[in-house]
Amino acid sequence: MLTGAALLAMPAAVAAQDGPTDPPAVEDDGGCCSFIFPRPSTEEIVVRGSGVLRPADSDTVQTSSLIAYPAQGLGARIENRLRDEAGIVQFRRSDGRSAHPTSQGVTLRGLGGNASSRALVTLDGVPQADPFGGWVAWSAYDAINLGGILVTRGGGSGTDGPGALAGTIGLLSTMTDGAEASLAYGSRGSWDASASAGGRLGSGQVAVDGRYSRGDGFIPVSEGQRGRADRAAPYEQGGLGVRLRFDAGADSRIEASLRGFADRRDRGTDFSASKTDGVDASLRFVHDPVGATQWLALAYVQVRDFDSGFASVAAGRNSVAPALFQRVPATGLGARVELRPAIGDGNPLRIGADWRRTSGRTEEDFFFSGVTPGRHRIAGGSSDTVGTFAEWTSGDRGDGLLWTFSGRLDRWWLGTGYRLERNIGGTTITDLRFKAREGWEGSGRVGVRWTSGALSLRAAGYRGWRLPTLNELYRPFRVGADVTNANEALEPERLWGGEVGADWNSGDTKLSVTLFANRLTNAIANVTLAPNVNQRQNLDVIDSKGVEVSAEQRIGPATLRATYAFTDAKVDASGAAVRLDGRRPAQIAKHGGSVSLRSNGDGPFGGFATLRYVGKQNEDDLGLLVLRDALTLDAGLSWRLTDAISLEARGENLFDELVPAAISSAGIVERATPRTLWIGARLSF
Repeated sequence: MLTGAALLAMPAAVAAQDGPTDPPAVEDDGGCCSFIFPRPSTEEIVVRGSGVLRPADSDTVQTSSLIAYPAQGLGARIENRLRDEAGIVQFRRSDGRSAHPTSQGVTLRGLGGNASSRALVTLDGVPQADPFGGWVAWSAYDAINLGGILVTRGGGSGTDGPGALAGTIGLLSTMTDGAEASLAYGSRGSWDASASAGGRLGSGQVAVDGRYSRGDGFIPVSEGQRGRADRAAPYEQGGLGVRLRFDAGADSRIEASLRGFADRRDRGTDFSASKTDGVDASLRFVHDPVGATQWLALAYVQVRDFDSGFASVAAGRNSVAPALFQRVPATGLGARVELRPAIGDGNPLRIGADWRRTSGRTEEDFFFSGVTPGRHRIAGGSSDTVGTFAEWTSGDRGDGLLWTFSGRLDRWWLGTGYRLERNIGGTTITDLRFKAREGWEGSGRVGVRWTSGALSLRAAGYRGWRLPTLNELYRPFRVGADVTNANEALEPERLWGGEVGADWNSGDTKLSVTLFANRLTNAIANVTLAPNVNQRQNLDVIDSKGVEVSAEQRIGPATLRATYAFTDAKVDASGAAVRLDGRRPAQIAKHGGSVSLRSNGDGPFGGFATLRYVGKQNEDDLGLLVLRDALTLDAGLSWRLTDAISLEARGENLFDELVPAAISSAGIVERATPRTLWIGARLSF
C-alpha cells in the first residue's frame, strides 16, 4: 500500500514541475485516469461529435455521470476504463484480450445472474448488445474515436429504448479534425497501433478511424495448476470505421457511419479459439436548433458472425480434446424517430417510437470421437420489439425544482423457434419447433431534483423490463465439464426500483451519494440442476439494495477521484431453484471501489494512477466456488516533446496481483490480466 500511495502521488509531483497551477479551462467531468490533451467542451463532445440530440435534463434525477475522456493511454481498453466506476459490473473480471466473448455482458447495481447485459449499451444512440447473445464486443470500440461515455444508473429510461433494465451506458463518438496516430509495444510481444484522420469534404466532413492490436498473451490457468495442455492465449484484434456528415440546412445534418471489426482470441488450450467478425452501418438525420423544434430519425443494421471452440481438458491437465464447436451468425435491424417540439422557450416534451429486430442461430458440432464430431445441432429464432415513448420535463436544472415523468409501451414478439439435432451422416435425434409468443410491456420513470447553489437533492422511481435473448432461449453452452442448457420457455425480466441521492458541486469539489433499492422479478439465471448440469431459468426475485458514492477534488495541478459501491443482492427462489434462495447472485461482489489521481495541467509532463478494488464474489449460483477479492494498481506517465509528439509509458496491474476471473467445478482458477507494461508514442496534427 505504501508503494501504491507513492505511485498515486507521481502524477501530481510530475505535473508540479511545470509551474502553473491554473490550467486553461478544459472540461473534465468524470474524466479520471487520463492523459491530458486539448479537447472541446463536454457539450460539444456529446452533441456535435456523436450525432445525437442535445442531452436532456431528465437523466439528472438519477445517478448519471459523463466520463469525458475514456482513454487511459496507449494500449488501454474501454471495458477496463468502465471498471474504474464502482457499481458497473462485467460478468468476468478479465477483459477482451482473454475472456471468452460470450462472457462479456455488463450490468449495474447487482442485477446479475448470467452474462447477458442488463444495462443498455449504445453507441451514438444505436444499441450495441450482440443481436443473438446480449453480450458486448468491447474490442469493436477500440477503433472508434470516443469523446465520452454517459452512464445513467437505474432503469426506466424508456427514451433510450427497451432493455435499459439496470441503466444505460452511452458511448459517444467524436469526429477527428486533423490526424492522430499512436504506436505502442507491451509485455508478451504486444503491439497496439491506432490512427484517426478527418477533415472537410465539400459541404460536409469525413473521419476515418482504425486500430490494430495483438499479443502473445498469458497462460490463463493460475501457476501451480497448469499441465502440459496449458499454454499462452494469444489475441489479435482490429477495426476500421468511416463517418460522413453533411449539412442539410440550418441546424440540420445527415450522418452515415460504416464500421467493421475482427476479433481473434484463444483460451489457452488447443481447440479453444474464438472468432468474432462484425459490420455495423447507420444513417441518421438530425435537426437540433436551440429554442426550436428538434427531431431525429435513425436506421441501423448489425451483422455478427461468431465462431468458438470448446475443449475438454483431462484431469491433471496434460491432454485436451475437442468438446464442442459453435458458429453463431446473427443480425440486428432497427429504427428510431424522436421529436422534441418547441414549447415556450424550451423543449420539455420528448415523444418517439423505435423498432428492433434480432435474428440468429447456433450451429454446433459435438459428441467428438477424437477430433471428429458425431452429432450436429442447429437452434435459433427471432425477436421483434416495437415501442413508443413520451417524456415531460419541467423546471430549472441549475436552480430550484426540476421534475420529470416518462412512460413507454412496448409490443414484443418471439418468432417460431427451432432446435434440430442429428447424428452426422445419420438419423435425426430431435426436431423441435417452439411456439411463437407475443406480449405487451410497460416501463417508465418519475423523478424530481431540487438544486440550491452547490447542493442538489434528487429522487426517482422506475420500472423496466428485458426480453430474453435468443442465446438464453435456444443456445446451450459448455465451460469445462459444466454444461448449461437453454430454455425456450423463459419469460421477460421485470424491474421495479427507486433511489434517493444528494450531490455537491462547488467547482473544485464534487460529491455524490445515492441509496437505491431494486426488485427484479423473473430474473434469468444459470441454475444448477445436478452436478455439472445447469439450465437457464426464471428466478422468482432478485432483491438488490445499496449505496453508491463518488467524490472528486481538484488539488492544484491534479485531480483526486474516488468511487465506492456497496451492493446487497439476494435471490428469492423456489421450485427447482430453491437451493438458490437467500444466496447472492453469481458474479456480484458486495464491495467495489477505486481511487484515482491524475494530472490536469497543460505542461509537458502528465500522468495518472488508479487503485482498483473488487470484493469477493461467487462463481456459481450456489456459492460453492468463491472468487477472492483483489486490489490492482494501474499507472502511467506522459511527456509531450512538442505540440505534435508525445511519449507515454503505462502499466496495468503493476503489483502483478492474481485476479481470479473464473473457477471451474474442478477448482481450476483462471486469472485476469497479469502485470503488463507499455511504452509508445503519439502523433497529432
